[in-house]
Amino acid sequence: MTIEDQDHTSITTSLLTLLNVSATRAGKRKVEEEVFVPAEKLNKRKSARISETASTPETDIRHEEHVPEEEEAAQEMEDDASYVKDTYELHFGNDPPILSESSRGSVDVKSWTTSKTRNGCLGATVLSIPAGSVSPEENEPSIDILERLRAPFRARQSKQPREQTNLQNDLLSTLSTRRDLYLASTPLDSRTSIREAIALHAVNHVTKKRRRVLKNNERLAHAAKADPDAEPPQDVQDQGFTRPSVLFLLPFRSSALDWYSAIISHAPPSTFQIENQARFTSEYGLPPGAIDKLAEAEPGTYPRDHVETFKGNVDDNFRVGIKLTRKSVKMFAEFYGCDVILASPLGLRRSIEKEKNADYLSSIEVLVVDQLDALSMQNWDHVKFVLSHLNKLPKESHDTDFSRLKSWYLEGHAAYLRQSIFLAAYETPEARALYNNALINIEGKIRTQKHWSPVSVPEGIQQTFVHFDCVSPKDEADKRFHYFTTQLLPAILKSAVQSANTAVFIPSSFDFIRVQNYFKKHSGVSFTVLSEYSTNQDISRARQAFFQGKKSFLLISERFHFYKRHVPFPSSDINRGHNAIDMQLIQV
Repeated sequence: MTIEDQDHTSITTSLLTLLNVSATRAGKRKVEEEVFVPAEKLNKRKSARISETASTPETDIRHEEHVPEEEEAAQEMEDDASYVKDTYELHFGNDPPILSESSRGSVDVKSWTTSKTRNGCLGATVLSIPAGSVSPEENEPSIDILERLRAPFRARQSKQPREQTNLQNDLLSTLSTRRDLYLASTPLDSRTSIREAIALHAVNHVTKKRRRVLKNNERLAHAAKADPDAEPPQDVQDQGFTRPSVLFLLPFRSSALDWYSAIISHAPPSTFQIENQARFTSEYGLPPGAIDKLAEAEPGTYPRDHVETFKGNVDDNFRVGIKLTRKSVKMFAEFYGCDVILASPLGLRRSIEKEKNADYLSSIEVLVVDQLDALSMQNWDHVKFVLSHLNKLPKESHDTDFSRLKSWYLEGHAAYLRQSIFLAAYETPEARALYNNALINIEGKIRTQKHWSPVSVPEGIQQTFVHFDCVSPKDEADKRFHYFTTQLLPAILKSAVQSANTAVFIPSSFDFIRVQNYFKKHSGVSFTVLSEYSTNQDISRARQAFFQGKKSFLLISERFHFYKRHVPFPSSDINRGHNAIDMQLIQV
């Protein structure tokens, strides 16, 4: 039996088990022979057991319940007459033409055909498509957005600078190809515009999915009414295992607040109602009376990128579901009844480990990971943990109507069609590895390239790169640490000048702990540390001890610089005899 046959058998066994559990569980929908029951609407899902996401007892404005399904379906369909052959239907329909055995095989063995080009305002980009796939003809770029959503967006674009409009249009036309996208360097001035465009793409995805479900509900109801004894239509596969289809993975609550604002900016203000808005802004903003020292500081006091990253509520443990209907948005919707999830990696991991499953992530079709640079300064393992649980077969049925499931969900191929969007201020090795290994969209993937200008070394400072031998990248951390402790550090300790005035900058948190523990074991070396956990008093004492010569070494973590943005000593101090070692710059 081949590996592919084994995988197919495993998926089939899992689905049969899921069906059996669904049929025997009390309260679940049962399929009765020769009796057709019209499918329930998409929002009929089992409640999640996540207490943090339960909504407060407020009036539940359910416009979907007040508008007849036939009328709502007609309203959805009148928006755009060309919905049948749009890129959403071609990519996320029941039988996408690009989902072939050869394309999946190429992705599985990481065989990509790569080409470089320029993509409008996105700049230089690298396009990767599965080897052997036929690259689609590059016609005039088109934006696949419903007219009902795009018309007010164009009206807002007419009031902003032309450069922002061009950037948004180029971004939307790229996203409309359904390829993965990695923006490796997002300028500060463009972040709001980029968020609005991506939020529009996400809302458009949810709207098209809902419209297709409502249309098929209408067809099934009409067929049952016309001839109750006839077989129902067979081409109504339009759903996943669970309702959530869009996931935003974010570092802070303030980031969730920004994306929430971007999402509701595409809602018609005169007819839209937002439930639990006050609770959301209260929990995800600053407490009443709190002063944001970064936002209120005089311009220039802190670097602008630092202010934009850390202003507002920077709690990193959160998750919230958003339910979108034609006329309302419900915040704090239960996960199995929502369309969009805003969450941090830590928040989702705690939820998954508590619930012992991640079924609500089984049908994610659009993934947005924002501020990868900030996430890399948190626990990166949380990011990898969450991504490893996407698009897996659920452990429970959650009232899934299996007659409405798209075939590629049943076959376990959802990950090959998921569109992932990565955003970062600058590129990191962790983010590039995630892009290379975790993104398997058979439509292809695009990443932007940024060439940074060299920075001149201040006059009077000598910069030296130290080389050490390393055969395998897996051994790099151990080899670097071994070279530092057996070659570089002993040489520094022998120098009367360097042994008394040396700062060691350590990018990796694991290396930082390792070096700190090594210094602790050597009583003959006096040192102090600056880390992300250092208080203002700790910082002051460490600096004073180092500059007064009471401590010979100052160990500085990269996270200290990221979170505190505190300059331990100006470059002029290096000229006066202080030495700095960057462990990342000990070159292999």
